[in-house]
Amino acid sequence: MGKIIVNLDVEMAKRKMSLGELAEKIDLTPANLSILKTGKAKAIRFTTLEAICRQLGCQPGDILEYRDEDE
Repeated sequence: MGKIIVNLDVEMAKRKMSLGELAEKIDLTPANLSILKTGKAKAIRFTTLEAICRQLGCQPGDILEYRDEDE
């Protein structure tokens, strides 16, 4: 069984954007964005993913990655 890895921190660092700044721009609480960033979220709305991608200028695959546990 594999798992989903969230690379949001990497994409934010590339753009030198803080969690608070991104949260404000996508109208999400910093606490909820932090849960997503740390990989503790169980789900993400497409509208949230869309807003993140729009603000960071990236693709969903830049943020979310599937890894097999064997890797």
